[in-house]
Amino acid sequence: MNLWRIVLLPLLALTLAVSMTPAQAEAAPRKRILVDLREQGGFAGLDNRVIVYASGCVRLSRRTGPTVDKCLTAKERRTLRGYLKHLKVGRSETAPPGADFIKYSLAYKGRRATRYMLPGTWQPVVRELEKILDKYWAPD
Repeated sequence: MNLWRIVLLPLLALTLAVSMTPAQAEAAPRKRILVDLREQGGFAGLDNRVIVYASGCVRLSRRTGPTVDKCLTAKERRTLRGYLKHLKVGRSETAPPGADFIKYSLAYKGRRATRYMLPGTWQPVVRELEKILDKYWAPD
C-alpha cells in the first residue's frame, strides 16, 4: 500500500503541474514585418520609427508622444509595395564627420542597412513612410 502512494502521488502532482501551465497555442501570433524604417539624429534629436506589417497595418512612433497603430488604405499599400519592388537595401555606411546628420536604418526582406545619404532606390520608400508617419501619427 505504501508503494502505491509513493508511485501515484508524484505522477498525480506532475500531471497537475503540466496541465496548469499556459498552452503555447494561446500565445498571440507573431506579426510579420514587411518594412521597418528608423530615423535618428540631427540637431532636432529625431527618433522616428515606422513599422509596416505584411497585413498592411503600421506602428508609428516618435521621440515624443505615444506609439500609434493604424491600418493603411489599399492605395497606400499599393503605392508602398510598388516602391518596395525597386528597393535595393545594399550595405551600411559609416557615420560622416559632424553632428547634424540623420541616420536612416531600413530593414526589408531580412536585410538591414544604415545610411546617412539616401540612395536613389531608398528615396521613394523613405518619403512614402515619412508621409504615412505625418498623416497618421498625432499626439493625443
